[in-house]
Amino acid sequence: MQGGGVVVAGADRAVAGGLVDQVIAALRAHIRDHRLAPGDPLPGESAFALQRGVSRAVVREAFRSMATLKLIDIGNGRRPRVSAIDRSVLGMVLDHAAHTDQTSIQQILDVRRTIELRTAALAALRREPAEAAEITALAAAMRADIADAEMVMEHDIAFHAAIAAACRNKLFAVLVGAFETITRQTWPIGWTVRGSDHSRMASIEGHEAIAAGIAAGDPRAAEAAMAEHFDSTVMALLAAGVT
Repeated sequence: MQGGGVVVAGADRAVAGGLVDQVIAALRAHIRDHRLAPGDPLPGESAFALQRGVSRAVVREAFRSMATLKLIDIGNGRRPRVSAIDRSVLGMVLDHAAHTDQTSIQQILDVRRTIELRTAALAALRREPAEAAEITALAAAMRADIADAEMVMEHDIAFHAAIAAACRNKLFAVLVGAFETITRQTWPIGWTVRGSDHSRMASIEGHEAIAAGIAAGDPRAAEAAMAEHFDSTVMALLAAGVT
């Protein structure tokens, strides 16, 4: 009967979905067991299908799912390869969570504040002279371009990314980078609330204080300046009604 056909089709989809999940788990295990690194090749669809005893269609769907998460690269005409961590995936999750009321901007800022206080302290301890110079130059660029909000925002985003890179912890760099999508939405609000040149310059001076602490190799000063910067940002966004 037609109703029975619907049930069978639904069962088929469930079975196919289960097989795809199994192949994904097997692929992740293959990467782990063979200690593969970004750029290393993976078995092709045919080889993996034969190995797992499933159809190529199931393997293809599993590979596509992994590629969507940016865990593997399945470029046309090439063997699939292991991908490097992509911050954009986590950034998309954070953006989705914020816009579906599963978290709030203030909660995201609270997490980011915790992370960036640590990156500032570690950067002060671990940065190379060239990295300290870059961080200082980005803060100076914010001051020089104060009349151009778009440029100040770009310098600001690069400033925090440079600090994360200088802290010598790749995961911190990924996490800080993942906040960029939210930052691009909230930054203009905070800048608008700081309506006077004096208020905007105070924000830039906060970045300069962070840079100075890092350049001096003083983790306490860098962390304290970062804390003050985030507290100021939270207050600005609260004043604008961002909760």
